[in-house]
Amino acid sequence: MGGTKILAGIVDPAGEVERRRERATELDDQDRLIEEIGAAAEELLDDSVAAVGFGLPSRIDQQEGRVDGSVNVPLQNVALRDLLSKRLDRPVALENDGNAAALAEHRVGAGRGARTMVMLTLGTGVGGGVVIDGKLLRDGGELGHTVLIYDGVPCQGTCTGRGHLEALVSGTAAAKLAQKAFGPAVDAHRLVRLAAEGDSTAIEILDGIGRMLGAAIGSFVNIFRPQLVVIGGGFASAGDFLLEPARETMRREALPPARDRVEIVRAELGTAAGVIGAALVAFDELAPAS
Repeated sequence: MGGTKILAGIVDPAGEVERRRERATELDDQDRLIEEIGAAAEELLDDSVAAVGFGLPSRIDQQEGRVDGSVNVPLQNVALRDLLSKRLDRPVALENDGNAAALAEHRVGAGRGARTMVMLTLGTGVGGGVVIDGKLLRDGGELGHTVLIYDGVPCQGTCTGRGHLEALVSGTAAAKLAQKAFGPAVDAHRLVRLAAEGDSTAIEILDGIGRMLGAAIGSFVNIFRPQLVVIGGGFASAGDFLLEPARETMRREALPPARDRVEIVRAELGTAAGVIGAALVAFDELAPAS
């Protein structure tokens, strides 16, 4: 589940998506949102499904199976794992959506073979996940709320912070800058198209966002020393308009030798990364009993 859509799919242990469905995310009411989440899974349930995993843009207490809170969706303080397990009559696993995408890219996408990897997903917000020594850091996932500018622009949704990565490099942030420059009809995707057509203002906006992204990546390289940084999410469609300035800024901000060893690449799995990762988390939950 993301800030705009819910994607459900039947996924095999190798990460292949056999069937998929999509519906809009309910943003007005928690009970209706939970109903939509359950219905999205029920639509695909059959006897072949052993477990169900959910990737959510939320802070999750793994021990209790509880969603503690969310920034961009109305999901707060709810014991979602037990609720959905009873409804679906299957084991249920919950994971932060950025973590789920990172797990998918590490196992079957751009991060295959990387021992340590950081992933950032640029969409309505900014998610993220970290794989250290081949294992997902399951209590992570809020990389988007890294502070880049003290007392900077307000973050979005229910977040009370300022100057966060999410407020500066998400698709939502790009849309605000695009609308300021070009008018209310221009969103982040149109901004990318304008840049591809050679519009200098659009290129400049994306360059600025890319440099903010690179500053954050520089910090993550200094902290985690990853072999690979993977950039996914819908706004990653900006490609090298974002990634080239990000690489340049990262090399300035990160320390050697880590800065010279890390690669910044685009994700391979596209919009399927979250649903594949959620399924892999569910398979991992089943593994001890198998």
